[in-house]
Amino acid sequence: MKAGSFIIFFTIVLTIYFFINLYIFTRAMQAMPQGMSGRIWIIIAFWFLVCSFVTGRILDRTNVTGLSTILTWVGSFWLGFMFYSLLAVIVIDLSRVINHFFHVYPQFFFTDYSRTKLVTLLITVSAVSLAIIGGFINTLNPRINKLEFDIPKIVRGEKELNIVMASDIHLGTIIGKNRSEYLVSRINSLNPDIILLAGDIVDEDLRPVIRQNIGEKLSQLKAKYGVWAITGNHEYIGGVTPAVNYLAAHNITFLRDSFTLIDDRFYLVGREDRDKTRFTGKPRKSLDEVMSGVDLSYPVILMDHQPFNLPAAASKGADLQLSGHTHHGQIFPINLITNAIYEVSHGITKIGETNFYVSTGFGTWGPPVRIGTRPEIVCIKLRFK
Repeated sequence: MKAGSFIIFFTIVLTIYFFINLYIFTRAMQAMPQGMSGRIWIIIAFWFLVCSFVTGRILDRTNVTGLSTILTWVGSFWLGFMFYSLLAVIVIDLSRVINHFFHVYPQFFFTDYSRTKLVTLLITVSAVSLAIIGGFINTLNPRINKLEFDIPKIVRGEKELNIVMASDIHLGTIIGKNRSEYLVSRINSLNPDIILLAGDIVDEDLRPVIRQNIGEKLSQLKAKYGVWAITGNHEYIGGVTPAVNYLAAHNITFLRDSFTLIDDRFYLVGREDRDKTRFTGKPRKSLDEVMSGVDLSYPVILMDHQPFNLPAAASKGADLQLSGHTHHGQIFPINLITNAIYEVSHGITKIGETNFYVSTGFGTWGPPVRIGTRPEIVCIKLRFK
């Protein structure tokens, strides 16, 4: 992405972010009495929270690591709190409009309207806080999702393949050393024949990953056929070459619009992320080009980070495609949007003879919160003839 385009994009995002917070702030202040004790400290705390995420990410590029980590964590939680506060304020304001025309509010609401507004504010803050806490606990408890697929092709040797797949790990400040240790331990406990990482392994900036020496933990992943990965859009956002080089130095092999024949038993095909063009100006190869030379009499496993244009993979003879990217919305009701955008936002589908699985992912982006969807590590048993 060109510097000018990035500045314009960043300015638009910050402007929208500011006005969303201004809207929430204005409505909250209207609900608090003017002479309320501690009002000024609430105002200071509010705008500190608003500024914390952006400030933390800026400081992350300096040597002020302790402060940047704290601010990034605080700001990340605020993003989730802001999102649900915005929804709550919109719902409340819509109900006020409805009441203006149809008088649906009970009369006791207006007996002491100042008190009603304050109680509504306190209930809203409490409900949103409980939702964020529950969503954070959810992110710390990924499920092991076990799947089985029959591939009607003959292979030599063992007739089963145990794949462990993880996508959207988003290693960085939020998904740091402890979470990477947990990930490695859970994956290894599943005794995989092969480990597949389907993009967005790092969360934009590589510096926190290097600083915490997370690569050392990743190098402890163990599988008979090794650890294979593809790029996601976040590798490109943060700089794809440093990210790939760092992970490759820690025993992770990337397939970048390429394929490999493993143990003369099955093909593994990996595509570059579709956002390559946006960030480099160079297109990724077509699927025809990528799979040129693949012998379709063998089982073919395809990894493509973003699950777009699934019929194309089916038409080229892949037996299984693994994707991520969507997080299945991560927090409700964004899953309604991802369901509308993607052919499959999460789960299994089959087109022709090709099986597809889209993972909800292991990590989080933005708020460290999942509501309405579970993080996961996927264990896939392939059975051959």
